[in-house]
This record gives sequence, structure tokens and C-alpha cells, in this order.
Amino acid sequence: MPLMNARRAKRRGPRRFTSRDLAVIGVLLGIPVLLDLALIWGPTLASIGLSFTSWDGIGDIHWVGIDNYKTLFTDYPPFWPAVRNNLLWVAFLGLVATPFGLLLAVLLDKGVRFSRFYQSTLYMPVVLSLAIVGFIAQLVFSRDQGALNAILANKNDPVDWLGDPDLNIWMVLLAAAWRHTGYVMILYLAGLKSVDPSLKEAAAIDGASETQTFFRVVLPTLRPVNIIVGVITVIEALRAFDIVYAINHGRNGLELLSVLVTDNIIGEASRIGFGSAIAVVLLTVSLGFIVTYLVQELRGGKKG
Repeated sequence: MPLMNARRAKRRGPRRFTSRDLAVIGVLLGIPVLLDLALIWGPTLASIGLSFTSWDGIGDIHWVGIDNYKTLFTDYPPFWPAVRNNLLWVAFLGLVATPFGLLLAVLLDKGVRFSRFYQSTLYMPVVLSLAIVGFIAQLVFSRDQGALNAILANKNDPVDWLGDPDLNIWMVLLAAAWRHTGYVMILYLAGLKSVDPSLKEAAAIDGASETQTFFRVVLPTLRPVNIIVGVITVIEALRAFDIVYAINHGRNGLELLSVLVTDNIIGEASRIGFGSAIAVVLLTVSLGFIVTYLVQELRGGKKG
């Protein structure tokens, strides 16, 4: 009987799609592709084209070549502070918030008491938008009514955590890291749950310490998670906008490229061409980070 079934299956060959099947596949694939082209790649290509023009959104579009980029790099004071803050955002999330999220994931993976409660508490900020996190930061770091100055009892000489341009970027980074840490923790916790326990047992039998087991056995198996976390960290850092805009509209030390794009495109003196040039710079920086990181990680995965 099994032999007859095998012969019948062999005679039938591969299943042929009917016209109805092709229509369903075309709709299921075509609609997402069209939406992606219309909402992502269409505006992206339009921004690249507009970055070489001068346009206020109403009048005629004038071709100016690379004049927008020349002005941006040489005669636009907020640009370089915004670049510095964006790079600082990437470094802080990547070197502080992400390792801390990994540490929390490792501790929770050991099965500590009340781990479910800790997971829920640490993940809770992730469900909040960055705008809400910005309002919470104002409640904590406000000069006159903030919780931090109240705890420090600085009534006579309160610290202006959000008004001082030398301090406010660090306070905002702490608030952003508070949200980012929970996200990273959940991703790494899921990755740690999928690690084969026999690998840890084999390392322990070979005499490896717990630290050696983690860095030489567990962490290399988390390479796919590392790629995801790295890409998410860069994207979160470079697209940051809500939190600084909620605090002081991205000014006085909190300048970001995303804020400059908004100010130039939606501001009173709308300069869509110039704002598009800033958006193209932000896109280039984002792709540079992400492509470089992915290439290195994928090459490392093949060698491993």
C-alpha cells in the first residue's frame, strides 16, 4: 500500500497552480509591494530628487543642484550639533542601554524569583511612545517641579536638568535608554530561551566558568539576535524625534536631524528642498550604519 501511494504521488508530479491560485498570490503579494512602493520608496526617491531643488511647497520648483548640501555643511549652524547628538544617541544606546538590557536578560534567564513581575515591569516602558517618555522626563527632570530636584532637596539652587544644554542631552538619553533597555531585554531573553542547554553542560564539563561559558558558547549562538538588536538600536537612535520635540522642540542642546527636517519642511518659511537634503543625509547615515553592521555580522556567521 505505501508503495502504491508513492507511485501515485510520483505520477502526479508537482502541483500546478490554477488561475485562481495565481490571482490570490498576486493580490496577497501585490498589495503589500504597492503599499511599500507608495509609502516608503516613493517618498524616499521624491526626497532625493527634491533635495536638489528649491521649493516652498506652493510655487514653482527650481533646480539648484548641490547648493542645498553646500549650505547645509558650511552655513547652517544647527546641522553639526544635530549630527553630534545623533551619533551620541547611537553610542549611548549601543554601548550602555543594549548591554544593560542583555545583562537583565541573563539575570532573568537564570530563573530568579518573581521573574515574571520583573519582565512585565521592565518591559512596560516599551509600550509607551517616545512622546509620553518625554513628558515623563519633564516630570522627573523639571527645574522647579521635577521629582529629581525634590529628592535632592535643591530648593535654593535647583539644577536645570532640561534647560542646561550641557546636561539636557544626557537626561534625555537616560529617558530613551529606559525605554530601549526593556525592548532589548525581551529580545535577548527570547534568544537565551532557545539556546540548547547541552551546550552549557558540555562547557561546564570541560571546566569553563559561567562567564567563559556565556562569552564563548552562549553569546556566539545569539548572533541572529545580535543582528536584530544592532539594527533596531541604530534605527531607534537615528529616528528619535518625539521625546526631544515634547521637551523643548529639539532646541537648546537637543537638536537632532529629524527635528531639523521637520522645522524646514513644516516651519513658517517652508524649505522643502533644503529639508529634503537633511533627510537624505539622515538616510545615508542610517544606511551606512545598518549595511556595514549587517555585512560584518553575516560574514562572521559564515565563518562561524
